[in-house]
Amino acid sequence: MEKQYSPTAKEKKVSNKQAKSAEALKPAKVEEIKAKVEESKTGEIKAKVEEIKTSEKSEDKKQEKQEKFAKELAFVRGESLRISKKYSMSICKMIKHKSPDRAIEMLEEVLKHKRAVPMNNMEIPHRKGNIMAGRYPKNASKEFIALLKQLNANASVNGVENPVIVIAKADKASRPHRREGRRAKRTHVYMEARDKTKLKLKTKR
Repeated sequence: MEKQYSPTAKEKKVSNKQAKSAEALKPAKVEEIKAKVEESKTGEIKAKVEEIKTSEKSEDKKQEKQEKFAKELAFVRGESLRISKKYSMSICKMIKHKSPDRAIEMLEEVLKHKRAVPMNNMEIPHRKGNIMAGRYPKNASKEFIALLKQLNANASVNGVENPVIVIAKADKASRPHRREGRRAKRTHVYMEARDKTKLKLKTKR
């Protein structure tokens, strides 16, 4: 038969003290844990609320910027077009301060050889009429007509009434190599249209 272990008086006292101390510490620890959990929850909730507020503010600012941008202007950009920069610059000068519809009409006349694109600063033969010198660039005119149609559509979508071309510029693009050491023609084109009535009001002020 195995002998049962009987603790001594000292061991009983120590065990009773440990049990009492553990019982006394339990509610305090539970309360501390609860308080920490509540603090963490409140902190997380506050952080989430702040994130939502900041996101809403940023979205509101973006919407305001988009609305202002939509009301002010419409633009179109053509990149690496297969047209000459020289002809593009002359066309930009011709269509600037014109409406997109009027610019399309002028370029269609250029395609029909009824109107020449003025190039007075270049060594080009003279044409009939009031123009000293000019040419009929077909490829550039076709590309510009397509861009002007896009510009007109963007203006109608953005709510720009009575659009007028304010900025029309042509920049040199990267020219790829071709056979026999030649370089291909590439041009970037940017056009911007604004409301004619708002431009008048700005000039009066």
